[in-house]
Amino acid sequence: MTESSSGASASPAQPVKTVEFWCELQCPDCATALDDVRALRAAYGDRVEIVLRHFPLEKHKFSFQAAEAAEEAFAQGKGWPFVEAVLARTEELDRNGLKLLLAVATELGLDAEEMDTALIDGRHSFTVEADHAEGKAIGVKGTPNWVVGRERLDGSKSQDGLRDRLLALLGE
Repeated sequence: MTESSSGASASPAQPVKTVEFWCELQCPDCATALDDVRALRAAYGDRVEIVLRHFPLEKHKFSFQAAEAAEEAFAQGKGWPFVEAVLARTEELDRNGLKLLLAVATELGLDAEEMDTALIDGRHSFTVEADHAEGKAIGVKGTPNWVVGRERLDGSKSQDGLRDRLLALLGE
């Protein structure tokens, strides 16, 4: 299992359950949903793999660029810290765009110059576009959304009871 998913690896005896977290890095509701990510990690540890899936929304000017930057952060080994740091600053991202993404990269000890190059050359754009297309195909219309097995949970309108539904799907 790579850092690009959950940052943890399961023991061979335990099956790993996969949870897809459909997210947009300029979305304040996704920032709130990080509490659910943390709760799942606390409850399951390395028995759950939380996979970030990108669903940039057109209404947010820097969402696609932020998703590409997150992919570069995963490539550099600090994807989840980057995602959490950017989601903690959604309003600042709206004002400062690329400057904020590169500042967060620097703060986390990432190679900000390489991130800038990755955003210019678009090396992660296919991944983001593929996620977005798959999200549309399975019915994602907003963020956050979660997929556990074949069940999709839409948290874009309300997150009330969402954590309980996630835990129920995971068998808790």
